[in-house]
Amino acid sequence: MKFFASLTAATLLSVPAITVAKDWNFGDGEAPERWSLENSQYALCDAGLMQSPIDLAEAKATGDITVTTNYGDVASTLAISEEKLQLDFSAGLMMQSGNKTFNLLQVHFHTPSEHAISGKRYPLVAHFVHATETGELGVLGVMFEEGQANPAFNNVAAVLGSGDGTAITVDASQMIPEDLSVFRYMGSLTTPPCSEGVNWHVAEQTMTASAEQIAAMTNILGPTARSIQPLGNRLLVAPSK
Repeated sequence: MKFFASLTAATLLSVPAITVAKDWNFGDGEAPERWSLENSQYALCDAGLMQSPIDLAEAKATGDITVTTNYGDVASTLAISEEKLQLDFSAGLMMQSGNKTFNLLQVHFHTPSEHAISGKRYPLVAHFVHATETGELGVLGVMFEEGQANPAFNNVAAVLGSGDGTAITVDASQMIPEDLSVFRYMGSLTTPPCSEGVNWHVAEQTMTASAEQIAAMTNILGPTARSIQPLGNRLLVAPSK
């Protein structure tokens, strides 16, 4: 497995940067991005009161939010461009949060993680994006720390050289922890137009990826974490201990 992980990391690192025209970029993850200055349609990014990401250590309440998924093997399409690495999924997988059913649409990655805990950001995060039948968005965030290689990432690495639009089948369950105790709050998209009303769930339990896999993802994505946003008066619920 270590040898295979090294091969796939080398494959990732050899993929040339792919660029598409866009009018915004991530910054250093510390200073405010001021995306509204790039495009007035992004005004909510700077003026919104329910923006993401946040520091999860600011939770003032605890509770057990029931989250379940039916993740497994799923056909997907690779979407790769500047500051973007994403898998668009075919229909069939979902997340249940309380009494809401969210259909899985895609997973994309950031390096480092966007949410923090007491200021700490993990080197990699996967954001699983879902929507209800009425269009309400729900995201499940899973943070990765350095450790054993993740087998799903090896499958992704195998097709990156084929470029944007390549078909791939992955086991989405390999990218989420068995224990789905989550931090729960209402937030926003972390990229323009920063739309609010997003049901955020961030798993307390982390997953692992090898040093080679993390380095390879970082090489493709670069710094892609938005600055931490104020929690304000929002309710942030942490898992019960």
